[in-house]
Amino acid sequence: MMPLKHDPPPQTAMHAMPSPQPPTRLARIAQARQLALQDATPLAGGLVEPWIAQSWQRCLAQGLRPQDHVSFESVSASVMRHTSEANQTLMQAARPILKQLGGALLETRYFAILTNHEGVVIDTDGPIDRSDRRAALITRVGVDLSEKAVGTTAISAALRELQPVWLHRGEHFFQDTSVYSCAGAPLFGPDGRCVGMLDLTGVEAAERPELRHLATHAARRIENALMLQRPHRLLLRLNWPGMPLGDDADGLLALDGDGQVTAANRCARQLLPMLGTGHTGLHSRDLFALPWEMLFDAARHGGVIEVPLWSGLRLQVRTELVGRTARPVMAQREPVTPSATTLPLRDVETGLIRKAVEEARGNVAQAARSLGISRATVYRKLGTAKRD
Repeated sequence: MMPLKHDPPPQTAMHAMPSPQPPTRLARIAQARQLALQDATPLAGGLVEPWIAQSWQRCLAQGLRPQDHVSFESVSASVMRHTSEANQTLMQAARPILKQLGGALLETRYFAILTNHEGVVIDTDGPIDRSDRRAALITRVGVDLSEKAVGTTAISAALRELQPVWLHRGEHFFQDTSVYSCAGAPLFGPDGRCVGMLDLTGVEAAERPELRHLATHAARRIENALMLQRPHRLLLRLNWPGMPLGDDADGLLALDGDGQVTAANRCARQLLPMLGTGHTGLHSRDLFALPWEMLFDAARHGGVIEVPLWSGLRLQVRTELVGRTARPVMAQREPVTPSATTLPLRDVETGLIRKAVEEARGNVAQAARSLGISRATVYRKLGTAKRD
């Protein structure tokens, strides 16, 4: 009898070939280091962020090698005195935020470092284990943590890239610094220039890339505190219509009693690109398509107004008088009664223009000059009001 032929048993999960596991994060970093540091592949095969590979290449170009020991040198006493004096305002603005960060990081083995614009440590906070030499070395006030001193770090990267960054272990250039994981965010002053950076670092700690968001948020708060230290009479909180006002995400613009711009935060410079980096000689009339005195009038009523820009766009603005000497410039003029939350900007504009024309005894050209607008704008605004 012929033996029966049996079909081969179907392949079961037990017999299936195991699927290859994707390389771990540290394995990818190690591969990137080999490509960039040994094989001289410029962008490390795309295994790390391009700016990390570019920093590695700069370190190599300086004659540095990953196996070199890092000394974590401090700047001289005279340089440190100068650095401390030059950064008193930044340190004062950052201290409360650093203290809060220290509390938030208490159970994470991460801590906060504040540096100046050259990467020199000027303050620290959080659960720093001073018995661990690796933590103690980088948290000494005066230690230089710039790229030229300690290679690729979140501190050097944030100051060069001028954006928030995250680095984990071997993404640092030197083997000595591969025990660190760190998030960094640059700090911009009231004139738009980088004044330092905020760093959140852990030593052989679990990777926490979400700390980049925390560093970014804390940096924004430090920038706002820094801006509010500038002397000003009127504070404008800015955002697009329909967006909430009153938190750290607001654009902040400070004016003196004559409407001159004295300071702006990063968000305000994004909303008003004319601010750019620096605002010397810039007046609020250069930014807003309405008489600047109306901003002070609006502040008297504690309301929110929509302010036209020269581009045709509009911003939602909350105006806040600062100090007793911050007088409303147009207090003698009768304002239009505001609604519960928002002043009717069009009615205020029309009332202001009519009042100016009356004071000029019907001379539209003179009224336009006094308001800082064109005759055509006067006719158009009054014509619109009549049609309504």
